[in-house]
Amino acid sequence: MSTEDPTARRRGRRPAGQDTRAALLAAARAVFGENGYERATVRGIASRAGVDAAMVNHWFGGKEGLFAQAVLKLPFSPYELVTELRAGPDDELGYRIVRTFLTRWDGAGGDQFQALIRSFTDHEVANSVLHSFFSGFFAELVSGIGVDREAFRTTLCASQIVGMGLVRYVAAFEPMANAEVETLVAAVGPTVQRYLTGTID
Repeated sequence: MSTEDPTARRRGRRPAGQDTRAALLAAARAVFGENGYERATVRGIASRAGVDAAMVNHWFGGKEGLFAQAVLKLPFSPYELVTELRAGPDDELGYRIVRTFLTRWDGAGGDQFQALIRSFTDHEVANSVLHSFFSGFFAELVSGIGVDREAFRTTLCASQIVGMGLVRYVAAFEPMANAEVETLVAAVGPTVQRYLTGTID
């Protein structure tokens, strides 16, 4: 006769509520990353997390609230990053940008960036967050350098970083998907640096 507590296997039951919340956030990033916002379902996310779908409403108020916490809430402050990145020579800024982008998103598992990219075409707020992060972030960096054609340089930098993120985290093309950070810094850093301070005519 089994002595196992039958409630231990009941879906949604975990030792602590925060464990359930964390599991849902991790599952949401994975499912939104695979399917985008529209195709992702609360039931699918809950199933991936191993909890009852009712827990999504309990913790986040529904799919939209979960998406906001799991995907739209960036794992770092863009404005703090600007201050951090500007604390160094301008002629090395491109290298610092590539290194920081990779280490921050690698540290978050890449799932959040993947979910944001896959969702920005069918979720207005995701589109706005992505646009604001890359356009506003790079505009802030470029504005203090004293170069010409700031808006063009901003979009060139954003295109390079977004493209690198797409290949590494979304398409997962090898060998870039598992390349060492410093390998990519050495390869991509000079291009971002040229966009920032070099000749672009």
